[in-house]
Amino acid sequence: MSEAVEEAILKHLSGADATISDTFTWSSEKNLDHNAVVGCVKSLSADAYVTETELKTSFYTLSAEAKDVVANGSQEIRVLAVLVEAGEEGLSIPDLQAKVGKNVCKIGMGNCMKNKWATKDKSKGGNLVAVKKLEEVTDETKAQLQTIADANGAEDAIDSKAVGLLKRRKLVSLVTRKSYSVVKDTQFAPKRVKKAADLTKEMLDSGAWKTTPFKPYNFLTTGEKVGGGYLHPLLKVRAEFRKILMQMGFNEMPTNKWVESSFWNFDTLFQPQSHPARDAHDTFFIKEPATTVSVPEDYYERVKEMHEKGGAGSIGYRYDFKREEAFKNLLRTHTTAVSSQMLYKLANQPGGFKPARYFSIDRVFRNETMDATHLCEFHQVEGLVADYNLSLGDLIGTIETFFKKIGITKLRFKPAFNPYTEPSMEIFGYHPDLKCWTEIGNSGMFRPEMLAPMGLPENVRVIAWGLSLERPTMIKYRIKNIRDLFGHKVEMARTRTAPVCRFDDATADEQEAC
Repeated sequence: MSEAVEEAILKHLSGADATISDTFTWSSEKNLDHNAVVGCVKSLSADAYVTETELKTSFYTLSAEAKDVVANGSQEIRVLAVLVEAGEEGLSIPDLQAKVGKNVCKIGMGNCMKNKWATKDKSKGGNLVAVKKLEEVTDETKAQLQTIADANGAEDAIDSKAVGLLKRRKLVSLVTRKSYSVVKDTQFAPKRVKKAADLTKEMLDSGAWKTTPFKPYNFLTTGEKVGGGYLHPLLKVRAEFRKILMQMGFNEMPTNKWVESSFWNFDTLFQPQSHPARDAHDTFFIKEPATTVSVPEDYYERVKEMHEKGGAGSIGYRYDFKREEAFKNLLRTHTTAVSSQMLYKLANQPGGFKPARYFSIDRVFRNETMDATHLCEFHQVEGLVADYNLSLGDLIGTIETFFKKIGITKLRFKPAFNPYTEPSMEIFGYHPDLKCWTEIGNSGMFRPEMLAPMGLPENVRVIAWGLSLERPTMIKYRIKNIRDLFGHKVEMARTRTAPVCRFDDATADEQEAC
């Protein structure tokens, strides 16, 4: 179809001084679809075969109701005719509806009474009675619509006031039709030759490129949008936390092992083997391989003795420590399993113990019921400082420094219980949006029962704290449901459009103020 239309356009324009004054009129004369003609004109214009100029023609079209009025008369005339036929007694509204129909009755009755052609006679039970005879009135509505139809919808066919009345009755509507005038352009030819868009190997081999017309290159056009990788909001916040902790002098711990033994995850932390957290409903145990291969035997024996008999001022838990329980493999429930390994290496490194600061940000797993604020896997941020004669004041000062660097200046500490820290504290921060205090982390000093078996000097203390990565990320990006942040329901668009994460360093602001 398009080839036939294109051929017809080029054939018509091949004549001397030939033009197409209006594509709509020309399409009608040639019995061609106007949309197809416009499409071919635009295509030919792109290759400079023709030049088109847009034309706009406005005209009135009659609605289906208006066409019915032209054919059968207006509703008010039809109602008046029935009332005149009924005589002096007139007709009740139900009888009138039965004769002319509900729609005609509704419109015609109102206009008849408005024009004072009919009235309601109370003496005849409220019947409608004709006041005028048919020969005494003129069907102006029909006449106006007929004039518009005869003028092919011309805007000036009737006066604007009459058009306004017809529009209000939704009998006519103004339509603007777009068409084009077409003349030859610089590259016009009676037959169109498609220009090549690309230089191919076949053209080079045959030499056809020498005579083949090519489309001109548009060096100003923008290229296709390149899709690239995007950092997830969690990774953006993680990168910012990592930078802050490194600025504070912390070294990152290797946390690439998600599977740990119960020995490193629980036993080395002085957590008893009967603790509820070690049940299957709280922890994901591995089926294959179900057990670890080995642990440091001398360290294992010291941990076992601490659990069974105690030491470092403790009486222990007084139970039989089971090797098979310690060797069970699991998905780590906290990154503190890595912290215990780092502290063991720190105590037994060549040259003896040296003070150190460590941090980790990685994934941990808990067998929890998933809801809007909980998942069975999440990211834990953990930091620890191992040095001589540290106190609770050092822990509070370190925590305050970190949280000030991420913009949280209002902190509270509440005493708490953890199996492997004493004293222990929950960390609460003031949420300015929610206008309330919310728990943002946990902290404490590692117990002597945990540190002594590692071989650390007696006066070495280890302070530690941790928080989830998800909660500050949800606050930062105003996310209410954690499943919108992490998991299979996350929208890819959110990952692409999430802004760069920056935390205001409250410490730097205070220094500038000073």
